[in-house]
Amino acid sequence: MTTLTRRALLAATAATAAAHALPAFAVPLHTFKHGAFEVTIVSDGHLVLPTAFLAQDGPPGERAALLKAAGQTGETYQSPTNITLIRSGADLILIDMGSGDRFMPTAGKLWDNLKAAGIDKSAITKVIFTHGHPDHLWGAVDELDDLVLPKATFHVADTEWNFWQGDDATRGLPAERAGFVTGARRNYAAIKERVKTFKAGDEITSGIQTIATPGHTQGHIAVALSGGDGLIVGGDVLTHPLITFAHPEWRPIADHVPEQAAATRKKLLDRLAADRSTLVGFHLPYPGVGTVERKDGAYRFVAAV
Repeated sequence: MTTLTRRALLAATAATAAAHALPAFAVPLHTFKHGAFEVTIVSDGHLVLPTAFLAQDGPPGERAALLKAAGQTGETYQSPTNITLIRSGADLILIDMGSGDRFMPTAGKLWDNLKAAGIDKSAITKVIFTHGHPDHLWGAVDELDDLVLPKATFHVADTEWNFWQGDDATRGLPAERAGFVTGARRNYAAIKERVKTFKAGDEITSGIQTIATPGHTQGHIAVALSGGDGLIVGGDVLTHPLITFAHPEWRPIADHVPEQAAATRKKLLDRLAADRSTLVGFHLPYPGVGTVERKDGAYRFVAAV
C-alpha cells in the first residue's frame, strides 16, 4: 500500500515543478450570490500528488480509464485547493485557511489572491475549519508562527480538535504522517485563545450550519448555507471530479477511516442529488462549484462554470 507522506508529497512537487510553473495567484476570484450570502471562491494554488494516491482499491483498468478521462495519465496530478469566503451581514467568513508556506510551493497562495482582488484579509471575522490536514489548516500562521488573522474567531469541531490533540492522532495514523500531527498541533496552539469548538450540526451564525461528514478525518465537517436549494461546502468529502462520483466506494489513501469515509461520501452524494443543492468542492477543478446528478447507478459532478 502506498503511504501518504510529506516527503512523498514534496518529492512529487519537486519532480513536476517545472511543468506547473504558472503562478497560482494568477487565478481570478469567482463570486456569486446564494440567498442572503455572497460567496467567493479563492484559489490557494494546487497540490501535486502521486496519481497512485487515488482510489488504491479500484480495479486498475477502470481507474486508468477514469484518470485518462480526467486528463491525469502521468505519475502525478494537480489537485486544486479552493477556499470559500462568505459575506453574511457584517461577517466575512472563511472556510479553511489553505497550506501556508510550509507544505508545497505550488500552494499557499490564498493571501496573494485576496490582496490581488483588493480584499483586506483583516476584514475576515470568522474562520470555520473543515478538518486539520495541512492544506486546510497550516495557513493559520505565518513564517514566524504568528496568527495571520489575529482578530478572527476560529471555529473547530470538538471531535476534530480532540483527535489532533490526543494520543489517537499518533496511534491512529501511519508514522510517516507524524508531520501532519506536529503541524496540526502547532497551528491549533497558535489559535487556541481564539477558538470556539462546536458539535457537528451546530449553527455558526444564522443560516450557516455544520454537517457531520467523518471518515476523511475523525471529526471532518462540511458547511451548509440556507437559501434556495441549499449550498454545501464539502471540504475533502468529494475530492476527484470523476472517481469520487462514479465510485464513492473506492478509497483514497488520505482517508483516516476508509470505510466510514466511503459511507459518508455516499450519504452526501444522495443528499446533493436529491436536493439539487450547489456543491463547492475543495479539490474539484477551480472554482469547484456545481451540482450532483445520478448517473448509471452512481453519480456525476456537473460544473456550474
